[in-house]
Amino acid sequence: MSENEATTTDETAEDAGVAENDAPAKMELKVEIKDIGPCKKHVHVIVPRKDIDDVHDAAVSELVGNAQVPGFRPGRVPRDLIQKRFRKELGDQVREKLLMESLEQISEEHELDAINEPNLNIENIEVPEEGDFEYEFDVEVRPEFDLPEYNGLKIDKPVREITDEDVEAYQLQFLSQHGELETHKGPAEKGQYVEASFSFTHKDEVLGRFNHQTVQLKPTLGFHDAELEGFDELMEGVSADDSREAEVTISSEAANVDLRGETVQVTIKVHEVKTLNLPELDKEFLGSIGVDSEEDLQKQIREMLERQAKFDERQAARTQVLEKITESANWELPESLVMRQVDNALRREILEMQQAGFTQSEIRARENELRQNAVTTTRQALKEHFVLDRIAVKEEIETQPVDVDMEIAMMAMQQGENPRRLRARLEKSGMIENLTAQIRERKAIEFVLSTAEFNEIPSEADRENDIEAVDFAVCGAGTPSEESATDDDAESDDE
Repeated sequence: MSENEATTTDETAEDAGVAENDAPAKMELKVEIKDIGPCKKHVHVIVPRKDIDDVHDAAVSELVGNAQVPGFRPGRVPRDLIQKRFRKELGDQVREKLLMESLEQISEEHELDAINEPNLNIENIEVPEEGDFEYEFDVEVRPEFDLPEYNGLKIDKPVREITDEDVEAYQLQFLSQHGELETHKGPAEKGQYVEASFSFTHKDEVLGRFNHQTVQLKPTLGFHDAELEGFDELMEGVSADDSREAEVTISSEAANVDLRGETVQVTIKVHEVKTLNLPELDKEFLGSIGVDSEEDLQKQIREMLERQAKFDERQAARTQVLEKITESANWELPESLVMRQVDNALRREILEMQQAGFTQSEIRARENELRQNAVTTTRQALKEHFVLDRIAVKEEIETQPVDVDMEIAMMAMQQGENPRRLRARLEKSGMIENLTAQIRERKAIEFVLSTAEFNEIPSEADRENDIEAVDFAVCGAGTPSEESATDDDAESDDE
């Protein structure tokens, strides 16, 4: 062996030794793990005195080399003085290092696949001066289950052709968004609008008031937590100053637990009946919406409806895939996890509808429907997430940064928004993580669909939107509640 080779070999061995010495030595932990509920573990940890002393000595040595103490040069401060002068700092440092290293070791050795951080209150944990260090915590973990068969599934695929009638119906709906409301002097007819105030009462207790809300007379009026069926028939023929009364049943999954399933009285006082004047399809209006002619508008509507049809096809196929792969998912989830994810699941559904180009009124109607079944929907969505996540891991499916960039660019184009501004808004609202997870799950579903057998079934479009959705809850929580309080105060002052 040459001198150079010997030197290289010695250096390599020395580097390996340094790397080995740098790696933290494993502690002699005593760990007891118990199941305390669905996907929930209780962990009791004992860190022996020897490991505590080792961490403490290392922390003191580090302070000896760095501490600035009057009368001593750095590195020359006596250890006893360091321990006395920096008692609190040393205690905090030792505690944090013991917790961090022991938690990492527990995760590696016991394969705790945690969903979130352990619920440790570090400030209330103290390392004793003598004896072992004990601590305990609860943690939510991913469910354990056997992955179902997901190759070669048989899927019914609804297929529909966009007709001229579909285009005309949507054009009318589109023009309605740009129309102007004006007072109608006669009695209200179905499809017209009323400006009205709503009052909700349960057992003589007023739950909430929402003043001067403009709503269209459709068959169903949808709230966050209830639906009023036959709304158009109830309100047909009303004039200004008329009142109507009805009853609604609160959703079994409403935010207000005490009122779930209860009957609530609704009083509707009409202030004004309105009719909607649609805009003329002249050059000025067409130019304002970015098209040159009515034919151009109809072409864009047809393309958008075709995107929605594809969305419906994908959703139908996706629903069947999820039903099939979660048939055996009879494991329970912690209620605390489900409740934390309710709003998250709602945001993801809205995001998907925005990506497909649905109107705000359609999204709002779907949002209210989801809110009324939020807990059940979220529990199922979480089970789907865990199964799809396992499939993604097994098939090595990941979301790349370019996937997120392309998704944001497409959403921005559909919404007529600047991509950078949309990204900033998504980041601010915490939706980027949702989007990333959504893309990964979509890729997993697409993988499953790539091996599926399809049976095409003709499908027709839903041409009538029978639900008028409002952005407030019967039980008193909703966007207009603050406005109504202001209105009530003003009325009281006038009296």
